[in-house]
Amino acid sequence: MGSLDNTLIQSDNIIGLHYLLEQGYRGKIDLIYIDPPFATGMNFTISEGRASTISQAKGGDIAYTDRVLGQRFVEMIRERLIIAKELLSPEGSIYLHTDYKIGHYLKVMMDEVFGIDNFRSDITRIKCNPKNFSRIGYGNIKDMILFYSLGKKPIWNEPKEPYTEEDLAKLFPKADALGRRYTTVPIHAPGETANPELFRGQLPPKGRHWRTDVQQLEEWDQQGLIEWSQRGNPRKIIYADEREGKRVQDIWTFKDPQYPVYPTEKNADLLELIIKTSSNPNSIVLDFYSGSGTTITAASRLGRRWIGIDESSLAVQVASRKLGLDEDSIIDIGRVIVLDR
Repeated sequence: MGSLDNTLIQSDNIIGLHYLLEQGYRGKIDLIYIDPPFATGMNFTISEGRASTISQAKGGDIAYTDRVLGQRFVEMIRERLIIAKELLSPEGSIYLHTDYKIGHYLKVMMDEVFGIDNFRSDITRIKCNPKNFSRIGYGNIKDMILFYSLGKKPIWNEPKEPYTEEDLAKLFPKADALGRRYTTVPIHAPGETANPELFRGQLPPKGRHWRTDVQQLEEWDQQGLIEWSQRGNPRKIIYADEREGKRVQDIWTFKDPQYPVYPTEKNADLLELIIKTSSNPNSIVLDFYSGSGTTITAASRLGRRWIGIDESSLAVQVASRKLGLDEDSIIDIGRVIVLDR
């Protein structure tokens, strides 16, 4: 039936993954994000258009069942990841969203499937406000995202986040005559060179060398970007308003929707961060536990091609509404049902 780009597939995902291989997607997917069940042993429901936020909720239509537990669960995910690995491009990455109860077992399994050298990050995601439940153990406000690449040079668009006022005061403690915040950094580094050049009549301190060539230092000096201490020590001026922001660390705060339309619906900003960082415009993004369609909706919004797979008819309905797809366009091709955009 041609390209499956920008397509939502209703199917058992292992069938859907094999179907993608058959349709020529081997090595074509730049980014996979999945948020599989967390082996809770529960059912998740939707009642009167609203998803239950707890797995024990009674009544309503079952959105999905999460009753595969323990080693069976790990093996179920492994079987799917082995196929998913074949779909990843040489620059591809995969993010698996899980929790503290099962995540460490999945980490060991993913080390085997993708190689421990291709493990990139264990991201802690703050998912909710502090809880006051009475139990033996600390309150759980986090889950985890395991990030692996297929190879050594995955797509990586360095993510930045804006400085807070506290960051600015701490990282850029000085201000010039116009009130621009700045800091300074050394223009020399450890290690001597054989024939160091003079800058403004002086050599770098003993045991050190200039970080860049003297011509560049002189240009910075002419531009007013060298600050000289009272002792004549030069340092490079770095202005806060010329920086993109600070590097994103591995603890994220992305709380999920308070009133989700589908159980365990994830924060759209979280998915946008992942997609911007680990894919390029026109990359193909795959989510084979598509659920409410947050991943593929974010991918569409960011100009990526996308493919979603989910077995639940309720999930397909919710995702197709998000994407503005026509549910009448469902095509039955025997083993999978495709909702083609």
